[in-house]
Amino acid sequence: MLPPFLERALLAVVLISVNASLTGTFTVFRNASFLVAGAAHAALAGAALAIIIEELGFHVPVLFGGLVFAVIASLSAGYAGKGKLNRVEDLNTAIAVSFAFSMSLAVLFISMIREYAARVWGLLIGDLFLLSYSDLKLMFFATLTVILISLLFYRAFMFVSFDPEVALAYGMNVRLYDYLLLSMIAVSVVVIMGGVGAILVFAMFVAPPATAVRFAKSTGFVFAMSFLISLFSGLLGIYLSFQLPFSPGAIAALTASSTYFISAFLKK
Repeated sequence: MLPPFLERALLAVVLISVNASLTGTFTVFRNASFLVAGAAHAALAGAALAIIIEELGFHVPVLFGGLVFAVIASLSAGYAGKGKLNRVEDLNTAIAVSFAFSMSLAVLFISMIREYAARVWGLLIGDLFLLSYSDLKLMFFATLTVILISLLFYRAFMFVSFDPEVALAYGMNVRLYDYLLLSMIAVSVVVIMGGVGAILVFAMFVAPPATAVRFAKSTGFVFAMSFLISLFSGLLGIYLSFQLPFSPGAIAALTASSTYFISAFLKK
């Protein structure tokens, strides 16, 4: 029988892989990868604020604080960028400003945490083995939400991702689907951050689908291959962390990133 901490880590890897497969793929299709970094640092600010509130005697789950901040930051960036992910230059500017604002808040909140070194380090790089059952519950329900939204709006997401102008001409509410996608990105970022930390989110979120796209024969293939790459990276990280004094999240992110560069060479 597996130790409880290992069971939690394995379940977290599966949840992370689902989010990388679904939301990560839609993000790559929609050319909104830069938003992942902004949402991750907004989540860091929210998680740090949750720690401060906890020190004041009120219990607020750390990941829940990150989730709230990430959603607000993502929707704010989308609104400031006119809510149109096809206007990449407008959105990237809004994301950059949101990124700077979120990092400023994160540094401010972190400086207010007493004996913050260990807890902040955990927020930055994460640790699959330190996840609690409450963390997993939040990650599970967040992932379930992502799955339901993806199933309900799959065709619409695909349409507005590949041809937003035609979707708009057909009378689709492109802005609504953009906001839904922005919210999904924020939710998935927090799920992945729970396992690998704010710094490594981008690698686990974007690298697997970006690699899969290089070899894609169909959109379904991209989703499936993204899941397998992320799952393999996470499992390899857990395995090597037992053999060597390495962080499982770091190994997982390094593996996922390496697959992208390897695929670039193989494709050439």
